[in-house]
Parts: sequence; structure tokens; C-alpha cells
Amino acid sequence: MSQPNSNQTGSNLAADLLASIVVFLVALPLCMGVALASGVPAEKAASVGIITGIIGGVLVGFLGGSPMQVSGPAAGLSVVVYELAKTHGYEKVGLIVLIAGVIQLLAGIFKLGQWFRAVSPPVIQGMLSGIGVLIFGSQFHIMLDGKPLGGGVKNLVGIPQAAWNGVLTSSGVSGPAIVAAVSLLILLFWKSIVPKKLKIVPAPLVAVVVATLVASLAQLDVKRVDLPERLLDAVQWPALSGLESWSDWRAILAAGAAMAIIASAETLLCASAVDRMTPTLRTNYDRELAVQGLGNMLSGFLGALPMTGVIVRSSANVEAGAKTKWSAVLHGVWLLLAVTLLTGVLRQVPTSALAAILVYTGVKLMNFGVTRQLVKYGRFQVLIYVATVALIVLTDLLTGVVCGLMLATGWLLHTLSHLEIQRDNSPDGRMINLYLRGAATFFRVPQLASVLESLPANATIHIHVEEVSMIDHACLDLLTNWKQQHQQLGGQLVLDWDSLAARSSAR
Repeated sequence: MSQPNSNQTGSNLAADLLASIVVFLVALPLCMGVALASGVPAEKAASVGIITGIIGGVLVGFLGGSPMQVSGPAAGLSVVVYELAKTHGYEKVGLIVLIAGVIQLLAGIFKLGQWFRAVSPPVIQGMLSGIGVLIFGSQFHIMLDGKPLGGGVKNLVGIPQAAWNGVLTSSGVSGPAIVAAVSLLILLFWKSIVPKKLKIVPAPLVAVVVATLVASLAQLDVKRVDLPERLLDAVQWPALSGLESWSDWRAILAAGAAMAIIASAETLLCASAVDRMTPTLRTNYDRELAVQGLGNMLSGFLGALPMTGVIVRSSANVEAGAKTKWSAVLHGVWLLLAVTLLTGVLRQVPTSALAAILVYTGVKLMNFGVTRQLVKYGRFQVLIYVATVALIVLTDLLTGVVCGLMLATGWLLHTLSHLEIQRDNSPDGRMINLYLRGAATFFRVPQLASVLESLPANATIHIHVEEVSMIDHACLDLLTNWKQQHQQLGGQLVLDWDSLAARSSAR
């Protein structure tokens, strides 16, 4: 009996080893690119992003509740970190991440994991598309070795001018434009032009390698990744200076809570998607949430970036044939070795190549075609999606998501309280049929009472309740009292009271 188990263990280890290398190759450029997009100072960006990737791989990968999910710095949270760094200063970001981690840990301990998945689909899609727009707008400028102009609208409006200034120079096409073009072409066409055996090599890695070679061989004038001599030089302990009043702390705590909510929703929705890709494995959502909290606490303590479960790395992990959590753990080990042993190589990478990867990621996140699926569930779902995207771009991520949730909640309340009443008179006028459809709640007492009071006193009324989804005590009491009054005036009421009672919210 021991031999099959030994063979199985060896087979799993071999599969996990290969998958971990693939995930590492996907994660390395993304860790550095996301850090640059997050507004981290250039001299620390690459190291900070890789530190978060290491923690997400080794700690969260080993202890987490989602075996196939891979965690690390997420493009979606780069927008949040950039805004927080601009508002509170980058030195406070670590403290905010630490607070977010504590909230996630407590939420996992108190078994709130499933609640973070209870987000309306159009809000989720709107959040992803809005993040995509923001990433595209900011990274387009960095892709041409420029700087973001500020908010989402400013970045988008400034794209034509950035392209005009950044693509052509007096001597021809600029170096950053060449690197960006090479990177984008590889990202777009790599999987469609290479043999099947090479498709396992991730396009982002190929883009970075080729772009780096082109920039070096052609001696292009481009900005390159800046790395400190030692990884620990990028560590920045949480800063408490400047937090002298309750209002200062309240702003930091609110930022931490907002980050915890967004990071938790993104992580657990990613875990749900990974579960669909691996039918034999299931996520323990509360455990995953708690361990993500531990990871963010450590990441914040070291002054690194917030982490989430990331669908790009997770799907690469599954597609590469990973069998256990050790694939994610090993990818974190490879990240540590890379930033320790390959510092000189990483310093040759053009930042425009990393920004091009995020521009491509932003475009994929936009996915405006999702409206074709949402419209099947009603036009208001599309309105929620459009409003969420617009408010994220016009204001900020949290405002857009909160407003989207408010719209979704308002639509839910409308749906739960909507009651349609159709009146149908018989040819002889002796019988009147009332067809009720929807939810008969106290919101609809005035509407139902108005219809009932308009009926002839001596008529036979047949109220059909087959399509009533729910009736509460207020409407049930109205019908009971009206029945007595109608019968006293010489009329009759036909109503399946047992069927109506079965739909009562008071059961």
C-alpha cells in the first residue's frame, strides 16, 4: 500500500515543481509592474512588489484555504494604493495595509468569509472594468516613460498629448515607444503564433525578456527598473508620525477598512473562480480570508503592498498542472531567489515593458462586452454596471463600488416590493378577476387598497394569487378586513387562503 502513495507523492511533487516555475515566470514581471503602478517610489518599487509576492506565495500559499489559488500584489489594488499614497503619503500605506490585514483576520476568525462574496454581479463587473480603465489611463503614460497626470479622467484626457510627445522625437521613434510596441505585439500574438509546446511559456515573461534584449542591444534611451543592493533595504516599518488626533486615526482606519473589503471581495471571488476550474478541490473561505489577513499584516509591517488572490497567476497555476499548495509556495521561493541572485538582470528591465503589460491587463479587465450578458437580466443591471464604472473613473474606486452597491440594493428592494395588479372583468360584469404578481408587502398596501376600494360592492371578486412570491402581515390583514366589509355589502370573494398563507412572511 505504501508504494502507490509514494508514487503519487512523487508525481504531485514533479507537477507542482513545473507549475511553480510557470507561475513564478508569470508573477515576476507582474509583481514589479503592479508596484510601479501603485505609486511606490521608483527605487523601491520592484523590491516592494516582489516582497508581497514572496509573502503571498510562501505564507498564504502554505496556510491558506484555497490550494490552487496564488496570491500576490494585484493590479486592481494598485489603484487603491496609488490614491492612498497620494492622500496620506506613501509612508502611511504600510500601516493601512496592516490594519486591513487585522480586519481580514478577524473576519475570517468570525466566519464572515462567505459574506464578502455577496456582491451583485454588475457591481463586480463594473469594479473590474473601472479598474481596467484606471490602470490603462495611468500606465499609458508610464509606458512612454512619462508620469500619470492625476485622477482617472485627467489620465485619459492626457493620452493623446502623451502619445504625441512620447512616440516621436527629433531622431525618430523614441526608445520607450519601441519597447512598448515590442511588448504589446508579443502579448497580443504570442499564443497564436508559437507551437503548442511553447504556449506554456507565459507571454508577459517573453515580452519582458525580448523588450529587455531589444533595449540593451539597440542601446535605447529608456528608464529601467531600480533595485536596492539588498532586499531588506526596501523595507519600511509602519509610520505613526503625524497621527496625533482622532480625526487622523479615523481617516487611516477608514482607509484600512475600505482596503480590507475590496481585497477580501477580490480574493474570495478569485477563489470561487479557481474552484470552478478544479472541481475536485474546494476552498475554505473563512480560512483563506484569515490567512490573507495574516499575509497583509506581515506585508504592511514590512511596508510592502497589499495582496489578494490573483486570477492571472491562479489560472496559470491550474493550467500548468499544479496538484497541491506546494506549487504556490515554491513560486514564492523562486521570487526570493530571483531578487537575491538576479539583481543585475532585473535592473536591465525597461519600466516601459512592465507598464505595457499593465496596459494590456487594463484593456482585458475593461471587458465592456459583459453588458450583453447583463442585459439578459434587465436593463437596470446594465445601468448599475455603467454607473459603477463611471463613478470609479470620475471619483475613486471606493465611491464607485459603494454607489454601485447602493443602486443594486435599491433595485433589490424594488424587486422585493414590486406588485403588479391586473383587473379582468367578465363579459356579463358579474365576475371580476384580479391577478396579483410579485411581492405583496407593506410598501404596496396603498396600491392594493386603492384597487380593492374601486371594486363594485355587490360583485363577485376572484383574486388569483398563484404568482404572488410573498405576502406580509400588512397585506394579509388588509385582504382579511376587506373580505368582511365586501361580504357585508352583498359581494363575494373567491380566494385560495391556504395558498396565500403558504406565501406569508409570517410563517
